[in-house]
This record gives sequence, C-alpha cells and structure tokens, in this order.
Amino acid sequence: MADATKTSERHGGQSGGANGEREKPKGFLAALERVGNALPNPFWLFVILAGVVIVSSWLGAMAGMSAEDPATGDIIEVESLLTPENLQRMVTDAVDNFVTFAPLGLILVCMLGVAIAEYSGFIGAAIRGAVSKVSSPMWLTFVVALSGVTGSIASDAVYVILIPLGAAAFRAVGRNPIVGAMVAFAASSAGFNSSLVLNITDVLLAGISTSAAQFVDPEYVVSPLANYFFSMASSIVLAIIITAVTELFIVKHTKKTIDEDKINYEAASFTKPERGGDDEDADEDGNSNGSDANGSRSNGSDANGNSDSSDADDSGSDAGSTSSESNGETKTKEELRDELELHPKESRALKIAGLTAVAVVAAWCALLFIPGSPLRGEGDGILNSPLLTDIVVSIALLFAAVGIAYGIAFGSVRSSADIPDFMEKGLGTLTAMMVLFFAVAQFTSYFSWSNLGQWTAIKGAEMLTRADLPPLVLFAALVLMVALLNLFITSGSAQWALMAPVVVPMLMYVDIAPEVSQMLFRIGDSPTNIITPMSPYFALALTFLQKYHKPAGVGTLMSLAIPYSIAMLVGWFAFFVVWYLLGIPLGPGVPVR
Repeated sequence: MADATKTSERHGGQSGGANGEREKPKGFLAALERVGNALPNPFWLFVILAGVVIVSSWLGAMAGMSAEDPATGDIIEVESLLTPENLQRMVTDAVDNFVTFAPLGLILVCMLGVAIAEYSGFIGAAIRGAVSKVSSPMWLTFVVALSGVTGSIASDAVYVILIPLGAAAFRAVGRNPIVGAMVAFAASSAGFNSSLVLNITDVLLAGISTSAAQFVDPEYVVSPLANYFFSMASSIVLAIIITAVTELFIVKHTKKTIDEDKINYEAASFTKPERGGDDEDADEDGNSNGSDANGSRSNGSDANGNSDSSDADDSGSDAGSTSSESNGETKTKEELRDELELHPKESRALKIAGLTAVAVVAAWCALLFIPGSPLRGEGDGILNSPLLTDIVVSIALLFAAVGIAYGIAFGSVRSSADIPDFMEKGLGTLTAMMVLFFAVAQFTSYFSWSNLGQWTAIKGAEMLTRADLPPLVLFAALVLMVALLNLFITSGSAQWALMAPVVVPMLMYVDIAPEVSQMLFRIGDSPTNIITPMSPYFALALTFLQKYHKPAGVGTLMSLAIPYSIAMLVGWFAFFVVWYLLGIPLGPGVPVR
C-alpha cells in the first residue's frame, strides 16, 4: 500500500504518463481539450448566459418578436429586461429566485439522509458485499457493473469507492485488475443516470424539468419517480452491455496492449478489517472501517468533485477497499479471495440495515396503499399522495434510517451527535453546487421573464411540425446533441438546466411529455462522461489506472473507455426505442406516449 500511495501521490491530478508528464493527445482529443479549456467555469457560463438573455430580450422586444401559443391562442411577446421595472426586479427578486429554485431544497433535504448512510459506512459496505459473493468471471463483471450503475446513490463518492473495489474484486479471482477498474469506471460514470433505486439524480433532474415545464403549464410537476420504471430496467441492460463489451473486447484488448509484468497487483488487493466499531480503539478503527472508507466524500473528493489521490488511497485501505503494504509474500487465490470478504461486524450491520430498510418500505407502502391513510392524496388517491409527489422526504428518511441502523450495529454511530455531524459533512459537499445554482436560478428566472423560452419553444415546435420528423428521428437527434454537448459541459445538472428551458417546452408543444424529454437527456448525458478529459473523474480514473499500471496514459484510458461509451450510447437508445414502441410507462402514472 505504501508503494501504491506514493504512485498515486506522484501522479495524482495529472493526466499524464508514467513519468508524471502530461501526455499531449493528438487529433480529436487535442481539439476537444482546447475547446474544453476555453469554456469558463459553469458559474461564469451561466452569468454570461444571463447577460446574453438580457441583451437578447432587448433586441427581441425592439424587433417585435411574438408568437401565438397553440394551446391557448394567446400572443406571447418577447419582453425587454432592460426596462426600469425589470432592472429593479433583478435586484428585489434575486434572493427569491435562488431560494425558490426547484432543485435546491430537494437536493438539500435528500442529502441529509444520504449523508447519514454514506458516512456511517453503509453505502460502501453494501457495494463491497455485492461484489464479494461471486466467483464466475462473467458474473463478477456483471455484479461490478450493476453495483457501479446503482452506486450513483452515493453521488460523486461512487468513483472513489468503486474503482478500487472493481480492481480488487478482479484481482481477488485472478483477473486483470485494470479490467476491473475500467468496468467500475464505465458503470459509475457512463451509467450514472440509471439505477435500480431512486437517487439524488432523479430528484435533481425532476426539479429542473418541473421548472421548464411550467413555462407552458404553471401547474405541471415532474415527479422524481417519473423515469423510475425505465431507469430501473436500464440499469440491468447497461450492466449487460458493459459485461458484453468487457468479455468480448476489453479483456482481449488489454492482453495485447498492457504488459502484465508491469501491473502492480498488490495495489489492487483487499485487507480485511481487524476490528469493528465496538472494539477498543473504536474511534480509530471503527470510524475508519465503517465510515470514511465506505463512502466518505471527505476522503477522495472535495465539493467540486476533485480527488485528492492520497485520500483516495486512504479511503480504500481503512475498510478493506485496497491492499495492505506489499511484503513480498505470494498469496494464493483463496487468500486473495478472503481479502474481499466483509468483516463479520460489517455483515451483521448490513443485515440489520437490510431489515430496517424492509420495515421502512413496508410502513411507507402501508401509508400509501391502505385506504383512508392520512397520507393518501385528495379523494383518497395514490398517485397524488404526498408520499409520491414529495417523495424526496421519504427517500431521505429511508437513507437516514438505514444509515443509523448500520452505524449503531457496526459502531460508526456511537452517540446521537454523530448523526448531525454526518449531515453537516454531507451538506458541506454541496457548497459548489449551491454556488452554481445561484447563477442558474437567476438565468432561468431572466429567461422566464423575457418570454424568450416560450417564443423559442413555440417557433421550434412550429418548425418541427412543418418538418414532420418521425418521433424516433427527433429522439435520436436530441440524444446525439446531448452526448456531444456533454463533452464540453460535464456537469449533468448544469447542462440540463441550460437545455431544459428550451427543449422541454418545445417538445411539449408537439405532444412529447417532459418526462420523455428528461429520459432522452439522461440517455445522451451519461455515456460520454468517460471519454471527456474535461471531467474531473477522467483524471481520477487515470490516477487509479497509473497506480495499477505505471506506464498508463491518456491514450490507454481513452482506448479502454471509447468502446464502452459507444456501446452504451447506442445500446441504451435502442432499448428506449423498443420501450417506446411497446408503450410501457416510464414511471408510475407516466405514459411514454
């Protein structure tokens, strides 16, 4: 582990080769990097866009731009934001724009619960448990892939948790750890927008989609459950695609291009924790085994999503995520396999957390489905129940309950003060997002006040109507556009906040629901995450790759990532086409067409 740590520190944060020098990609990569580096920070991007909206509104009003709302027959005129009234409004409504921005409160509430599950150690232990029970090479690939796709519930922490876990799992059964790391990276990054369970991405995108849909229908609400059926099924499909690409291509490719004699196998080994949270020294071992290593964002990624390499190593070593120090001993396959196993205290804590989750879900279902329940909706309805319309509260409570149960059983929660401490740490990781959201909130408000969004949507709908494009052609064009933009704007929420005010209303006018537009965005957004050097997690993945194989560089990572990216983009959209043609709902009460 000591050698691995030195390697990580030496290369951390650099997109370079074995000598610590940044490799200079040629051709498309060089052009992509130049364009990406020319883009401002997302905060300033939205400040600039807000300025563009202000100037465009003035020009549009001067030109007399207007359009007829096909739904009501009303005339929508572009309104200048440079009038005295609107200039004053920019000042007086700035705070309201921010605090009423739909995604902000939802994300903060959801993170309160997720942070407890993450910092108690539940999320990391659950992922390790998932990959420790299989020995078949293909099944192991599938389980790591499925864990990565579903691991998005841990948000950015999944990269620090799962990449070394994937390498260690493959090493434990005698396979190339670089292949395991790539499976984990592809699943965590390219599959980020799909999951077996609801996560913070569902809440965030639904809030942005709701704001955009209300340009057309002020009463429209997109539920966090809107894409759940398709997203859940997609996680299985994406895991299968990742498995197929790995077994049919990546395994052969690595044998041809990577010298296995230069692989640091010790850097990809597990160490079983020696004591649990109830033992003596619990503060030292219990918290490190149960909390930081199993998902702490403080070890491995900061609020901006940037990784500290030495911390990433620590986050693996504390609870069996990476190897012990190399001592020159040769280990058998059985010994390597044993290193993957959970500590008995972790296993016991996971069982208790699982029972807690079952109890919470059972109580939630009872309150939702039993007639006469005080939490049923108006008219004793189910789909309009606050348990669904405001499901973020239920999500937060579920994660909190599971995290507390795990923490108490394992010993990472030793007093009631630990719970608010975990919450504070979780909210601390959102500071960069809140700064960005301030600029986004002003931009979307200005865009709404100017009527430019409605005018653009109506004119765009008219153009689409005249073009009479088949829905599937339109869908393919939208997915491709999102995928290309994602190469330059790597923040999914920032990109959707930019696109949704135009795309969602425009497609609503041609009878395509906001939930469909949102799902198409999710399909286009994820797969290209793993091939853009502008993503901080591209550099993080390269750091891990270099820890296992010192000669690895940008070209190595790109050659391994591109097959996943293309296969997942094409395969996921093809799956959506089949889903659409069959007319299967995207989520509860959300028809696909």
